Amino acid sequence: MSAALAITAPAIREASLLRLLTCGSVDDGKSTLLGRLLFDSNAVLDDQLEALDKDSRKFGTHGDERDFALLVDGLSAEREQGITIDVAYRYFSTPKRSFIVADTPGHEQYTRNMATGASTAELAIILVDARKGILPQTRRHSFIVSMVGVRHVVLAVNKMDLVGFDQGVYDRIVAEYIEAVATLGFTSIVPIPLCAREGDNIAGRSPRTPWYRGANLLEYLENVTIAPAPDQARRLHFPVQWVNRPTLDFRGYAGTVATGTVRAGDGVTVLPNRRRSTIARIVTADGDLAEAVAGQAVTLTLTDEIDVSRGDVIVHDGSVMQARKAIVVRLLWMVDRPLRAGQGFIVKIGTAEANAEVVALRHAVDIHSFQNQQADSLPMNAIGVVDLTFDKAIATTVYGRDRELGSLILIDRMTNQTVALGTVQDDTPRQANDNVRGRTVLALVGAAGSPQRRRLWSSVSRKVVEAIVLFLVVAVLSRNGWLALAVTAANVLLRPATDRAAAWVWRHLSADATHPAVSGHAD
Repeated sequence: MSAALAITAPAIREASLLRLLTCGSVDDGKSTLLGRLLFDSNAVLDDQLEALDKDSRKFGTHGDERDFALLVDGLSAEREQGITIDVAYRYFSTPKRSFIVADTPGHEQYTRNMATGASTAELAIILVDARKGILPQTRRHSFIVSMVGVRHVVLAVNKMDLVGFDQGVYDRIVAEYIEAVATLGFTSIVPIPLCAREGDNIAGRSPRTPWYRGANLLEYLENVTIAPAPDQARRLHFPVQWVNRPTLDFRGYAGTVATGTVRAGDGVTVLPNRRRSTIARIVTADGDLAEAVAGQAVTLTLTDEIDVSRGDVIVHDGSVMQARKAIVVRLLWMVDRPLRAGQGFIVKIGTAEANAEVVALRHAVDIHSFQNQQADSLPMNAIGVVDLTFDKAIATTVYGRDRELGSLILIDRMTNQTVALGTVQDDTPRQANDNVRGRTVLALVGAAGSPQRRRLWSSVSRKVVEAIVLFLVVAVLSRNGWLALAVTAANVLLRPATDRAAAWVWRHLSADATHPAVSGHAD
């Protein structure tokens, strides 16, 4: 192992289910890795293996050898082109753990599909071709993975057989990757040298990498610990999906517990209207429960008859979650038409839906350096931070606290196409007139701009100078600073009214002076 590996695997424990994804640039071997992982963990049935051998002879890229990528590349277009287009989900298990794996596409054109697969993952296997090293799509996928809250990464340096299992090549790629993603906030980065096609370090130690001392891929996946998100264990977030009213005597609110634990007798608040009540029952098809935890689909009843609708969120009393009409969002833009400020969409957060407007594009993200850069639009597959406003208050929170209520999608009103996915970065509302205030300041300081701005700046400057001179004159004559301040303030406040009165008198005097009956001229 290289000395550059300062980030190591987290603690070990057994767990019931792990959700993960494979991602990286095109042709890095993601589907082959997943197919080999299924095969080596004995998750491929005999009839599937027979079908794989048949498909390998027809569609395979390795001659008569098995092409394990065909286990997960099921679309005809994927087999014809030899690429992954859609997200393929596969379930398998070992004596220690169960897994749900998302095989995601590497092509930039299908970045939106990769982001979909990453949205529910807890760990990412990011593949790198040992011959090519770190590519732009590797960086983009790493950023998206961090954006959606994945904190554990396996850096799979694949196709080591094509570089002669050279440790120097492996160490260089690992060091470069760790340096590239240093700002993304990953909790663990575990590098493993692989040859997915031949099974090196997949389910057993490879004799061709004697210099590698770490765990093989399957061993690591069986034992890695994924810590819950902050506050997930104790803060109740229950988005209401459906008001359940089968009879006149029963009114319940159905949904899935997003975070936390709910018990009968808990005091709760309903957002956004902030009505308070108490949990009366937790109802399921198998009978009432004493409590329900995150992930459980239940129906809650309340002790009070209050207005609760689809899209509302039930939280514990004292919850930090609030209903907002303005938030800051990090967006992945997913269509050809660029995103610009001022565009309107339909937004969906949890079970809530509203009209939304992008009021400002704060910055875009340079996918090579991960640095913020100024931009007036976002092209397809670009990532940026925007200010988003809604036409009604929606209960939401920062993505790190709750994946469901901290994430959103934007939908085109005309085509009903999903155009962007986003994560809430800041749930502090901005004042609606912030942008107006900012433009006013720019107008004042823009003395080198238009004639209107120069006249405005000249007028303001003249009034400021007049106020300062008046204050100094009164202060010197009266030797009383408070009196000078009072006179100056009165002048500032009353000056507009006196100016308007003087103008009115002047207009009327001027009109009388030019009237024929007054001027003495006869027709």
